[in-house]
Amino acid sequence: MTTARGLFVTFEGGEGAGKSTQIRLLAEALRARGHTVLTTREPGGSAGAEALRHVLLSGAAEPFGVRMEALLFAAARADHLDCVIRPALSRGEIVLCDRFVDSSRVYQGVTGNIEPPLMAALERVSIGATMPDVTLVLDLPAAVGLQRARRRAGASTEGATPDRFEKEKLEIHEKRRQGFLDIAAREPERCRVLDASLDVDHIARDILSEVVLVIARQAGSDRDGQAARS
Repeated sequence: MTTARGLFVTFEGGEGAGKSTQIRLLAEALRARGHTVLTTREPGGSAGAEALRHVLLSGAAEPFGVRMEALLFAAARADHLDCVIRPALSRGEIVLCDRFVDSSRVYQGVTGNIEPPLMAALERVSIGATMPDVTLVLDLPAAVGLQRARRRAGASTEGATPDRFEKEKLEIHEKRRQGFLDIAAREPERCRVLDASLDVDHIARDILSEVVLVIARQAGSDRDGQAARS
């Protein structure tokens, strides 16, 4: 099953908030209901963006400064949108994306101290009018999230180490947490804040309820539009 216009759902939050787990659970639940679902991530998701993901998360771009990192994130996002997200939405699919433009607003804008006019220009060029229909912010104290992320890295069979952003100081991570909450407060129609310290299944039920509601509203809007045109 597809929706009339597709549905774009993004997941945001700090390190270790459980975004990947919740995306997987939501995708399974929606597919069980008959929906066609695409899961993806940023940076990455397309061939070009995945190449830039390695450069960004490895820290290879860090010596060139936060502005260069912001440019690379924007380039990766533009390729991801053109090659993966927009085509899926045009097919009427539900797209679930691990991070999107709000992460740039927080990581490069809030804690990278990039001036707002530059951030706005990069956003305008990279995404145009393609904003998420709903953004789920998984909120968790930074100290808890970092502990989770480090446990995850330690349990990895690949011997993963903290990436470019995970290794930063606790106060920076807490500032990012507040940055996401500030965005949610400014854009309540798009953003939903969920307590990521709750049981995984509890969070998954809350997320599914939110997304099912958005799907129903979209379906109702489409029906109203068709009736008005007939």
